[in-house]
Amino acid sequence: MSGQNTDFFWEVASPFLKGEGISKGTMMGFPCLRVQGQFFASADHRTGDLIVKLPATRVTEIIDAGGGEPFAPAGRTFREWVKIVKHDAAVWRKLIEEAQKFVESE
Repeated sequence: MSGQNTDFFWEVASPFLKGEGISKGTMMGFPCLRVQGQFFASADHRTGDLIVKLPATRVTEIIDAGGGEPFAPAGRTFREWVKIVKHDAAVWRKLIEEAQKFVESE
């Protein structure tokens, strides 16, 4: 579940694996983090970009601010998922944490 393109993701995401109920998995072939069986953060194995699940309004806010792109594998946009192209560990940690809290509250 690791590879050169996802090394940065796992470097940032590894501390989250110490959390209760958090595990590794795959989502559409992408390595991901799950909490209580639900996906909340992933990496595009082709580019290494972060993909996180957030409320649709938050996804729109991030995209409108230029901080992310729609997540649209195979041309279908997922409104509660956003792809973060800029590889910034601090930003990624914050978004992964935000995604975990969002999924746990669903």
